[in-house]
Formats: sequence, structure tokens, C-alpha cells
Amino acid sequence: MLRHIFPVVSLVFVLFVARQIYPYSSFNSPDVPEGYKIEVVEKNLGGPTCLEWFDASTLIVCDRDDGKIFTLDPNMNRSILITGLDRPHDVAITEDNIFVSEAGKLSRYSHDGLLGQIQNRTVLIDGIKTWGNHQTTAVNILPNGTLVWHSGSTCNVCDEDDQRNAALLWVNGSTGEHGVLASGVRNSFDGVWVPGIGYVFTDNGRDWDGDHPDEELNLLAEGGDYGWPNDTPSNPYPKGSIAPVATWTPHSSMNGVALRPPNSPLPGGNTTVYATVYGSWNSIIPQGQEIVRIDLDSSSGEVIGTTSVFAEDLGTPVPIAFHPNGDLYFAVFGSNGKLYKISADI
Repeated sequence: MLRHIFPVVSLVFVLFVARQIYPYSSFNSPDVPEGYKIEVVEKNLGGPTCLEWFDASTLIVCDRDDGKIFTLDPNMNRSILITGLDRPHDVAITEDNIFVSEAGKLSRYSHDGLLGQIQNRTVLIDGIKTWGNHQTTAVNILPNGTLVWHSGSTCNVCDEDDQRNAALLWVNGSTGEHGVLASGVRNSFDGVWVPGIGYVFTDNGRDWDGDHPDEELNLLAEGGDYGWPNDTPSNPYPKGSIAPVATWTPHSSMNGVALRPPNSPLPGGNTTVYATVYGSWNSIIPQGQEIVRIDLDSSSGEVIGTTSVFAEDLGTPVPIAFHPNGDLYFAVFGSNGKLYKISADI
């Protein structure tokens, strides 16, 4: 009897392992709609978590695995900006400064306007807990100059000791003064300002609760509570919490988000955002590994129609950014990190 069961168990195990490895492999076949093309423009990026266009010729990349931030020029030549970081996740750029988010720490550096000299590091915030499930992630700039810093939870479901975890924080980029801008945000990877609507941000919900909860795109309300850890399958949006403006497949890890510029050849309007969906180990059937399109109503901020898949079978996409010319760039984990470009197939 056992000899008949063993091959079946072995096959299930092999299939499970293959399912876990596949997104990180080089066997994916990225697929985009007719009229568009997708191409690999660079490899061996390490563990890319941010893409930020400094100008039309300079792309900034965060490499979490090697603890560094570097630039790529049009010929894909690399220049190291900063090294020795602890899991760097994102950068925000102003005319004079570059703000760097790493594990539990936010720092400000000065630059010369050309990124030729990065110096004068000032640590603005330090000591936010990063052990456990998640770390501090995106840092972005609101139109009024205030920084928004995303801070993940230390657990799957718990009451945090520090209110700065599982939150979006406001930060004064000059002084480091900061506070909680929004709470109940379990693991928000990224956000973007959409003119006429406001700041929208992704949030990934708890694991181990079946089809609860959906992955979320939220609209920021100052002082708002977004439900975690009080959400349950029977009560997904607890009383007093703010429901998302868009949702996606549970446990699929919606991560990077970028606003479509008016000159982009990709479909959509001036309030369309594109988001990467990494995929998850917390599922039996493979899911994610795609880029989704979300059209937002310019008046209400609500979704127009339904969220749709734009590109799929991408591996494990994380950061995403539109080039000033409107082409879409994103990077994947696995296979040492690849940089892709999606453009019109002319």
C-alpha cells in the first residue's frame, strides 16, 4: 500500500516545489496585448525594489540584496551612488536632496543636481522595528513637500507595540519630525500621487485566512484607519475603517504602483495607474506575476469599470516606473533581477 502512495506524495511534493520556484526562474514567457512589445533591457540587478527616473537618461535602482543604490544610463552603464545600506527599498528625489528608505531607517543625502556627488548623510528617523514580516518601504513626496513613508507590520496579525508600524507616516524632510498619517495599513509597498484625486497606495492583507482579504488600492485620508488587524472574513471592513477604492486577488501581493503619464502609449487616461502583482506562496494555484491596470474616476477616485490584467507571466515584478517618454519599465526578483520595458510595437 505504501509503495503506491509514495509516488503520489512525491509527485505532489515535486509539483509544489516547482510551483514555488517557477516565478523566480527564467522560464517565464512575458505576455502583453497586441500592439505592444516587451523586452529585457538589463539583467543582474540583484534584488531590485525601486526604479526612479532622475531624468530621461538616468534611472535610479535600489538593490536590496546588495545594500546599494546605483544608476543606469541609456547604455545600461552603472554608477554606484550609495553602498552599505540595510535592505534599501526606495528613494525620493528633490532638487537638492535624495531621501533613502532602508530597514527601519530614513536618511537624507545632498546631491549636486547631476547625481555626481552624493554626500552629507543625515539620519532623519531610526529604530522602527523591522523584525518579523515586513519593513519600512516606499518614500514619496506629496505636493506640499511632506514625505510619506510606508512602514510595514511586524507580524501577520497582532497589536503593534509601536504605532509607527503598520502605518503610513508623514515626515518633515528637513527636521525628521514625523507622525502617523494613516493606520491599519498592514503592508503597503508603494503609493503615488494622482492629481485631482490624491495619494493612492497598495496594501497587502493577512495570510492564512482563505480568500480573505483582497489585496487593496486605497485612497489616503489623513488620520484614516484602514482596518488591520481588526478585519475578518465576516467583517472585512470594520466599522470606522476606510474601504479600498480597488481590490485584487487575495494573497497575490500588489506592490509597485505608477501613474500613467499623458504621453504614454499604454492604454488609459490621466488618472490611470498601473500596479505590479508579485504573486504569493500563500496559495495552491499560482497567481500574480502580472501588471494590472486601474482606471480611476477623476472626480470620485473610484474605479471605472474593473481592474484588468495588462501583462502576465512576468515572474515576480516589484518596482514599476514610467519613463518621461511614456514607456513603462519594471523589474523582477529572481534570475538575479531583470529590467523590462513595455512600449508600443510600431
